[in-house]
Amino acid sequence: MSTYEARLKALREQMQKDGLDGFVVPICDEHMSEYVGDYAQRLAWLTGFGGSAGSAVVLKDKAAIFTDGRYTIQVRDQVDGKLYEYVGIADQAIIDWLGANAPEGSSIGYDAWLHTQDWAKSAAGKLEKAGAQLVAVKVNPIDRVWEDQPEPSLAKLDVQPDEFTGKSSADKRADIAAWLTEERLDATVIAALDSVAWAFNIRGKDIANTPVPRGYAIVKADGSAELFVAPEKLTDDVRVHLGNAVGVRSYDEFPAALNEYKDQKIGVDPERSVAAIFEQLEQAGATIVKKRDPTILAKAIKNETEVNGHKAAQARDGAALSQFLHWFSQEAPKGGYDELSVAAKLAEFRGQSDKLMDLSFRTISGAGPNGALCHYSVNEETNRKIETGTLYLVDSGGQYRDGTTDVTRTTAVGEPTAEMIKRYTQVLQGHIALAKAVFPKGTTGGQLDILARQYLWADGVDYAHGTGHGVGSYLAVHEGPQRIAAHSGFAEPLVAGMICSNEPGYYKTAEFGIRIENLILVEERDIDGAEQSMLGFETLTFAPLERKLIDIAILSPHQRQWVDDYHAKVRAVIAPQLDGDALTWLEAQTAPL
Repeated sequence: MSTYEARLKALREQMQKDGLDGFVVPICDEHMSEYVGDYAQRLAWLTGFGGSAGSAVVLKDKAAIFTDGRYTIQVRDQVDGKLYEYVGIADQAIIDWLGANAPEGSSIGYDAWLHTQDWAKSAAGKLEKAGAQLVAVKVNPIDRVWEDQPEPSLAKLDVQPDEFTGKSSADKRADIAAWLTEERLDATVIAALDSVAWAFNIRGKDIANTPVPRGYAIVKADGSAELFVAPEKLTDDVRVHLGNAVGVRSYDEFPAALNEYKDQKIGVDPERSVAAIFEQLEQAGATIVKKRDPTILAKAIKNETEVNGHKAAQARDGAALSQFLHWFSQEAPKGGYDELSVAAKLAEFRGQSDKLMDLSFRTISGAGPNGALCHYSVNEETNRKIETGTLYLVDSGGQYRDGTTDVTRTTAVGEPTAEMIKRYTQVLQGHIALAKAVFPKGTTGGQLDILARQYLWADGVDYAHGTGHGVGSYLAVHEGPQRIAAHSGFAEPLVAGMICSNEPGYYKTAEFGIRIENLILVEERDIDGAEQSMLGFETLTFAPLERKLIDIAILSPHQRQWVDDYHAKVRAVIAPQLDGDALTWLEAQTAPL
């Protein structure tokens, strides 16, 4: 019996002891985080799936794993199809699968600390129609059978100085208090980890590559607040920084603390707070008002200090990436390297800066066919040699005190094929179209998404991921609420000060992958004769594009000019940080087309 078959068997045995006929296993923690601590990697432990988004449903006699288009291939490589049915969430939602497969009279368990209230209500309704019921478990059954489950991190908290935030924690809490007064609320729950970090100007090391502490907060209308973190994580510097207006209580006290809000009006974000929080407040007799976490938009709209810090981080990071690309161009064709060794080399170049705190996510290092897995995560088993005649895709970033970076480059090892050149150029055309976009205030990322896909669509191809996501300021590399994606749910208007990624791509299964990613800043645009307020993008990322993959004949004069102008900026920003052969290479790579 394989490891994952044994784990599935153990879960089913525990489900039977708990009186459950099924159980839902998401990748999530108590804060609805995208990336979670090791202790919360329940789906990976159960199934072997290593992606950042997915869920499984386990019934007595069948099981299914649900992923989106980014992981269609990866899930089949990592999860045993004899144990789990593969389901694309675009084809069938988890709730619909449950409604179709849960036996009549069955009890399907879920952990109320790992799902939203809206999900739980929808699932309960679907199961009720099928004659089944949804049951909140007191203890997650996976936690009962996961014998070596890691403990939550106890890494110390750290202060993020005002010189990097541009606004004190006291001022941020005052803004939240003013919002509460305006909304006639007594307090609000802040459950998202990056929101807690941002509101209190603190950082942590509880999740790999994301500098956040594990904690909750309750901010009150008088400007005071309570922060719930493990006491072992606090330092004297952090206590002084928080001040007398912030009461610090143990992380484990948070559920009981919600009982103290009887007869009070509490704002709770239904998207970022789990069902258990709503249940606890309802039982306490609080009046719950569903409101978006008041830090979300404020965090997304970067102030001048954050923008300037981000630009400094980008310049630093671009130099490291350019050094790597030069090294790769010289060494990769010689052979002897693989995905892990070149990713380590890139980390080495980044690590030459004493300002680097961490990588912003695990580097996506995809050689040849592995590059076609758009969110591929290399390990010892999948590690592939870098071979001549292939493409290499590297998506990476750094966490710096003054900014978070995220950049993707695709490079050719040896001579590329005509198809590789054509697809790269089409991706580049889409990237340019989005970078050059000018649009009225109120425009959403969803309205712009087609700009990046149009050249691929015209040729009957596409890519199965969004075109852009928000990025934090020494925080989460994926930050909302803005996105550039076709899905109708992404209806957040873009606002000056927001930072997004611009990352169209193309992926040919079992052959190669292409992605070009820069970060872009939403900015005001002054246009002569304009009859309304307009916005556009400023490109923030600077590193050379792959000249060998650009078909100049396909580009329009305006597109060629964009590439030349972009490369001129790359030279201006990066050249002063390089010397010797790397500088000579940069100048050649960024010469006019």
